Amino acid sequence: MNSETEYEDIREVVMKALPKSAAISSVEYEGPEIAIYSKAPKILLDDGDAIKALARKMRKRLVVRSAPEVRLPFEEAEKTVRELVPPEAEITSIDFDTSRGEVIIEAQKPGLVIGRNGTTLREITRQTFWRPNVQRTPPIESKLIKQIRYIIQSEAETRNKVFREIGKRIHRQPIINNGWIRLTALGGFREVGRQSMFLQTSDSNILIDCGVNVGAPSRAFPRLDMPEFNIDELDAVIVSHAHLDHSGMVPFLFKYGYRGPVYMTHPTLHLSTLLQLDYLDVAEREGKLRPYRDRDVKEAILHTIPLDYGEVTDIAPDVRLTLHNAGHILGSAIIHLHIGDGQYNLAYTGDFKFGRTRLLEPATFTFPRLETLIIESTYGHPTDKMPPRQEVEKKFASIIKKVIERGGKVLIPVLAVGRAQEIMLVIEDLVSKKRIPKIPVFIEGMIAQATAIHTTHPEALSKKIREMIFHQGINPFLNEIFVQVDSPEQREEIVNGEPCIIMATSGMLAGGPSVEYFKLMAPEEKNALIFVSYQGEGTLGRRIQKGWKEVQMYNREGQMTVIPVHMQIETVEGFSGHSDRKQILNYVKRVSPVPEQILTCHGEVSKCLNLASTIHKALNVDTKALMVTETIKLR
Repeated sequence: MNSETEYEDIREVVMKALPKSAAISSVEYEGPEIAIYSKAPKILLDDGDAIKALARKMRKRLVVRSAPEVRLPFEEAEKTVRELVPPEAEITSIDFDTSRGEVIIEAQKPGLVIGRNGTTLREITRQTFWRPNVQRTPPIESKLIKQIRYIIQSEAETRNKVFREIGKRIHRQPIINNGWIRLTALGGFREVGRQSMFLQTSDSNILIDCGVNVGAPSRAFPRLDMPEFNIDELDAVIVSHAHLDHSGMVPFLFKYGYRGPVYMTHPTLHLSTLLQLDYLDVAEREGKLRPYRDRDVKEAILHTIPLDYGEVTDIAPDVRLTLHNAGHILGSAIIHLHIGDGQYNLAYTGDFKFGRTRLLEPATFTFPRLETLIIESTYGHPTDKMPPRQEVEKKFASIIKKVIERGGKVLIPVLAVGRAQEIMLVIEDLVSKKRIPKIPVFIEGMIAQATAIHTTHPEALSKKIREMIFHQGINPFLNEIFVQVDSPEQREEIVNGEPCIIMATSGMLAGGPSVEYFKLMAPEEKNALIFVSYQGEGTLGRRIQKGWKEVQMYNREGQMTVIPVHMQIETVEGFSGHSDRKQILNYVKRVSPVPEQILTCHGEVSKCLNLASTIHKALNVDTKALMVTETIKLR
């Protein structure tokens, strides 16, 4: 059966099931959803049970949209929205997404836009024929998010075509259903960086993560040259979270012709775009190879289908995807795949944290079904023990206090996404409780942009932070102690000025402003550097952490010079967005249902092997530490 025949069959089922009074104008594929366009959508919206019953019968995701010709023009629709929504809601912007028939309403108080039990939303739909998408106005404006929205809205027609083609592939009839499943490790197995794996079934080909290892040029990219991988036959790409070692090479796929869907959470779309564009900028500044171009990043945006946690989605004829909170960074997800008609279930933790942090809730550990669990091993060695959080913050505060008292400055190299915001929350709390002096905290790199994205998605933050923002009216990210550095020319002035804290990217001193601050601060004994992130092998950060007393670096004139390292070097473990060994084992013991097989990844060789061995002895389940390029038969 070809795709056109399948489409006609679906259309016929919909047309027969729904009343003629609904005036169905078309039934369209929209990626994983089937959109029903109606010239009289009030009938369908008022009788939601009919749509739910049809969705259960078809086992498809159905969505009702107004036919474009009946939607009010933009100006009239906006006027109607403002008349229906009380002024107290404080609407800050109204935009239209014609590809999805949505009116995007940003407001300071979104609850007043929604109305009691959604009454205002329903009235907006009835009077304008646009589906309202209500969002909270972020306290810090993100230019990047506005840019992404503009790309999606301005390319609405292109995106519609893209989603229809994606829908044809998703909803095609399975050709062969003999149940075999294979997994090939393309990167990030027995190593950290370039995380990527390729899942094959008899009917589908799915790429899970596609990262880059920025600190290791010899093994920077996933092994997309493996004979198993064929970009022309790829059905879907799934991204667990935004960090470059998981998302950095996704636009590369579009450079070489991929035009299928990319699935991730809404925050991951925003953060991964930010990091990818920065990766290109850094490569250009440093004269390195740019593996793809800005237009490939744009192409990836147009093909991305953002999902909420817990949303079940068909991504291929025989595969359903659900994303669950991973607790690692904003929007990070545990990927759960339901393969066949429940025949096989796989969960991949990505990077995860099975413990509550100031920023996020702990990772999900219950799933409907589970045969294979793929778990990270970053801190999987017996020696990887993180102290209690109370002790961690006490040590952190003590170092800062002593450095400030002697007139020095503290440099904290951070990952712009995740670690930076966690440290900001810790510092804000220490200052508010007067455990450290109230001094400026200078922020440079992408931290400000990443923090703006965090404030756009408060619903994904920890319960405590949500309580502060929504009910107490306190946003810790807006504390006056945080000062953004707008120009590199300010660095010398900051270093020569009064005691302060400097938070700068990158977290491993692998380029970026943190390296420039290090050059200026390293020779002075009264200064200190505090590592709060994992330092990868081969990075400048790892060398300094090991105790190197001098390093060779280029100066402004491009000449190699020796930088003496006299500043105090400290490592404070425990702020990590990863689980330590004890937490990983606790997660494995609590994960439900108990998997038949566990694979380890995202860790140095000894950690992947040791963790796999320990889990096998503790739980008596099959375990394996795959190597890059190795393929395993799951079923």
